[in-house]
Amino acid sequence: MASQSSSGTVRSVWSSRLAFILVSAGAAVGLGNIWRFPYMAGENGGGVFVLTYILFLFAIGTPAMIAELMIGRRGQKNPVDTLETLAHESNESRNWKYLGWLGALTLVMVLSFYSVISGFAIGYLNYAIQGTFNNASPDAISALWINLMNQPILLIGWHTIFMVLTMGVVALGVNQGIEKSSRWMMPALFIILIVLVIYAAIIGNFKEAFVFLFSFKIQDFTPMAIVGALGQSFFSLATGAGAILIYGSYLSKNTNMFSTVFIIAILDLFVAILSGLAIFPIVFAHGLSPADGPSLMFKVLPIAFSNMPGAQFVGICFFLLLIFAAWTSSISMGEPLVSLIVEKTKIKRTQASIYVGLLAWGFGIISALSFSIWRGVEIFEWRLFEVLLGIPTNILLPIGALLFCIFAGWVMKEKHVEEELNCSSPALYFAWRFAIRYLCPLCILIILITTLV
Repeated sequence: MASQSSSGTVRSVWSSRLAFILVSAGAAVGLGNIWRFPYMAGENGGGVFVLTYILFLFAIGTPAMIAELMIGRRGQKNPVDTLETLAHESNESRNWKYLGWLGALTLVMVLSFYSVISGFAIGYLNYAIQGTFNNASPDAISALWINLMNQPILLIGWHTIFMVLTMGVVALGVNQGIEKSSRWMMPALFIILIVLVIYAAIIGNFKEAFVFLFSFKIQDFTPMAIVGALGQSFFSLATGAGAILIYGSYLSKNTNMFSTVFIIAILDLFVAILSGLAIFPIVFAHGLSPADGPSLMFKVLPIAFSNMPGAQFVGICFFLLLIFAAWTSSISMGEPLVSLIVEKTKIKRTQASIYVGLLAWGFGIISALSFSIWRGVEIFEWRLFEVLLGIPTNILLPIGALLFCIFAGWVMKEKHVEEELNCSSPALYFAWRFAIRYLCPLCILIILITTLV
């Protein structure tokens, strides 16, 4: 579908509200929902952490997502041109366009390392299909990881495959590529996740996992746990770099942002909680210690899979789950970059997708080799991968999110904001505006300061 934008050009539009919900949920649901949130919850207070996270998700995360969507829908352009146009519309400095360029830099860096980690998942899916985990000893599972890290060409190969998959979808366009892929990938992701939860409830130690995730452990709920819940809730919805902005630019003017974002947040929360219920019953059933990140995905869980009934099937389902979650998120990172190049240079989308893919792929090689032949290379005691991970996630994303909140709350004229949101409830609009002007900036500053200090 397409519509006439405010600038007079024809712009793609999501074919339905459901389509928008699926693509936006795909952007929000990523590896962090699966490998980070469940572990954070269990180790930092269980149920009290989960409740705090839910509070922050709806009080802080959703207002920020609504703000970025609102900016995108009003601008109807790529992030750079949207911010410049809307700033000028409100008689403010056009230099706000540099926030769009900051987002572009952030997305290139995040996409580069995201592709490498997602490439690991493709490699492990290959192992699962071959039955490599079946009855394998813990030493054999550990050797798989070590062998993979010692094969830089293979690491780059998996990274290349994932980048081609990502940019291939983006090259097909908003409706034929991003929307169509999300229409089958997101339902598939939910089905796989539910199947894994049912399997874990039957085969695994579901009771211990439930206690780990949801029992109230006040002694573990420290001030840093609160900051962790705050950070996870804020950035779980993919805000801060322009990915949500560009999706908003394709959003119909008739779509109610408040109810739609609420549904997206519910789906994001649904995946995060069910991931814990799918993973940790299996971990505890085999006497393994909970972990997070790549260690959980590629070291702990394969050991558990090796001794389970239907190990091959479960392994295939799990790594497909990882790939789908990563794929939909990475597509949302590529689209703003491609849109920026297409609208600035007027070249074809396919050509722009190739350029973006090559740029992120090149940065990703640095990440891939930091696990292998460059693992001893450090910058200020940080491995190269940690630099590419830490700079965008700990510095650039919070700064970007802070500036987006300031732009929506303080730079844009309120009449323009009201026109775009068209909120029928004065109380709801007041709560959103208060959050975006005061609560969100304050919370982001807390996240940024505690991360850097």
